[in-house]
Amino acid sequence: MQPWSPSVENDLRRLLNEWDPIGVAGEVQDEYDCMLAPMLRRLCGGADETEIGEFLQHELEEHFGLDPLGARPEAMATRVIAWWTAVGRAEGGRA
Repeated sequence: MQPWSPSVENDLRRLLNEWDPIGVAGEVQDEYDCMLAPMLRRLCGGADETEIGEFLQHELEEHFGLDPLGARPEAMATRVIAWWTAVGRAEGGRA
């Protein structure tokens, strides 16, 4: 069973679609869904900004075949951790 709610998953999907490193989110809303569960597992396990950034960089390089530098995975990791921290506060703990 997943330790997060559908609303948390939808919020993360929205963040990934706003980031949109391959530029297709306007047409394909589920393009980054392959990253949802692995990222949420890491977040639930206490991953920090560095670990999330490394995960995003790996996905960009290995899964999507992109140069990660232009997509700024470290900046997205900062945004994800800020969002995750806010979710935890809103729900009285971790999502």
